[in-house]
Amino acid sequence: MSSLFDNTQPIKKPKNDYNAEDIEVLEGLEPVRRRPGMYIGGTDQKALHHLVSEILDNSMDEVVAGFASDIKVVIHKDNRVTIADNGRGIPVDPHPKFPTKSALEVILTTLHSGGKFTSKAYETSGGLHGVGMSVVNALSDDLHVKIWRNGTEYTQNYSKGHVMSPLSEAECGPRKKGTQITFHPDAEIFGDLIFNPKDLFQLVKSKAYLQKGVKINWTCELKDLEDVPQTHLFHFPKGLEDFLTQDQTDIDQSTIFSGDGKFPDKKGRIEWAFQWLLDGYKAQDDFSVLTFCNTIPTPLGGTHETGFRTALLKAVKEFGERLNKKAAQITHDDLDTSMRCIMSCFISQPQFQGQTKEKLVSQHAAKLVETVVKNSLDHWFVDHPSNAERIINHLVERSEERLRRRMDKEVSRASATKRLRLPGKLADCTKTNAAECELFIVEGDSAGGTAKQARSRQFQAILPLRGKILNVATATLDKLKANQQISDLLLALGCGSGRSCDINKLRYHKIIIMTDADVDGAHIAALLMTFFFQELKPLLQGGYIYLAMPPLYRLSGNSKSIYAQDDAEKDHLLKTYFKKGTKIEINRFKGLGEMPMQQLRATTMDPEKRRLLQIDIQNSKDLNDFVDRLMGKNPATRFDFITQNAEFVKDLDI
Repeated sequence: MSSLFDNTQPIKKPKNDYNAEDIEVLEGLEPVRRRPGMYIGGTDQKALHHLVSEILDNSMDEVVAGFASDIKVVIHKDNRVTIADNGRGIPVDPHPKFPTKSALEVILTTLHSGGKFTSKAYETSGGLHGVGMSVVNALSDDLHVKIWRNGTEYTQNYSKGHVMSPLSEAECGPRKKGTQITFHPDAEIFGDLIFNPKDLFQLVKSKAYLQKGVKINWTCELKDLEDVPQTHLFHFPKGLEDFLTQDQTDIDQSTIFSGDGKFPDKKGRIEWAFQWLLDGYKAQDDFSVLTFCNTIPTPLGGTHETGFRTALLKAVKEFGERLNKKAAQITHDDLDTSMRCIMSCFISQPQFQGQTKEKLVSQHAAKLVETVVKNSLDHWFVDHPSNAERIINHLVERSEERLRRRMDKEVSRASATKRLRLPGKLADCTKTNAAECELFIVEGDSAGGTAKQARSRQFQAILPLRGKILNVATATLDKLKANQQISDLLLALGCGSGRSCDINKLRYHKIIIMTDADVDGAHIAALLMTFFFQELKPLLQGGYIYLAMPPLYRLSGNSKSIYAQDDAEKDHLLKTYFKKGTKIEINRFKGLGEMPMQQLRATTMDPEKRRLLQIDIQNSKDLNDFVDRLMGKNPATRFDFITQNAEFVKDLDI
């Protein structure tokens, strides 16, 4: 029996066949030239500039390690870049593993070679994978190296990852030391792209800030460039603090907080400087936090930035709570809009996301940074109490503004369909012209029911509130947002709140607070006026807020009736309105809900007969302090006010 697989015909290789001869083995630096995106993120101008960063980072590592103090950067006319330092110089002695090659050649022609895999040569460094210099060599059609070590100058040429000349030697001064690399990017990789001097100038400038005292000499052979000098010396004795205060002559030094510290593990350190943006001050640079790790910029942040932000927020909240401020509602967003910050940390063996190193992912960095920064900020707050309180007050204001905006968005979404989405207890009027419409804010469902019967449906709306509303002078905006009565009131008014309050969207031009004529009613009215003062001040300033003046008594006798506002008016009417000997019946209203509908209309709601008290704060002085004293968190100030003014109180309705 023949096999199903028997086939005496010769096998022909299909066009799409795949076998061992199709497997390529790339040697040396060929992988870099085939796939440059793996190593420098692409072949665009950002990737082109990354070549400069790789070489400059090596020089900065020498500075950070304490072996170099000066760096030179030259942008040549022919799209070449030279970077030199006065560090130790790259070793040129034979490599133990490759005796026929110098250490320099191994570093420049072999991936994953270098002196930064351990902390023997560098305690902290930006180079980690041993690919930086070799990648630059691989992607350059011409690279020239000069090294000064032990009184000898060594030179060698490379191209596209290959050695083009033997290592030559010449005598030099015994004090001269360091490394100089000049390279020209390969047009086969980058096409006709050229270096942007302005971007490179900013790159070099940012590096200079990261190490106090380093001197970086900039030279650009291109002429007539805007914003780019031909020569410049970068030297910042204060480091990061100089970065924040550059080009600022009016800066408030009390808003600057800079510092540094070593990590608890003794294997790294951190430096930072930030400026609080208070009293409407805006800096020229539009950023909130810039972070670096081992002088490498990390625009995508990472664990070190997370630790830094956590430390700031914890310190601010804890100190704010000690000051009895509404600090619990402060978030990272409030910090971001209130400061400019630059932070640089140096850690051993950091882990980055990708070769371009735009994000730090070392998990231990977060806790190290948080510990040092929080302790330092805690001490700064204690040592500068007036500045600290000013900062906390500013952050609380920003948080309240943020919460108001969120609340206003929710109210505006509901108001977009206001005829369908108005508060359930609101009895709205039929007219839509705000100038003709009135809203009565009424205490309780009982009074609300009577007011709904007594109103004129065309232009008078009724909104009953249940009991005493939230005291907004002491409540956080989270509580304010969650309060149903305040949400209903804002939804009914339709004009937003806080800085977003828009009078043009107000649905009623008379807002009348109508509460019982007793102590509880006065308290509710005070709470409502505090709410308008804190959240809707333009309504008070525009004269839109009124107090209804319902009577407390009804006096009847000899077929005549009259209403008295309070005890004083009652006594006056008893003496003057009725004839002597008239038997007078005195009825005291327990509340608006106890009033017959006809009497409430006649005494309090009819525009022809009612009394209204318009609230005017145009000429008020120190009103913010007054409201805080009476309605704020501190009961002592309230007690002081009551005791100081108790002599003026002659009759209390208790």
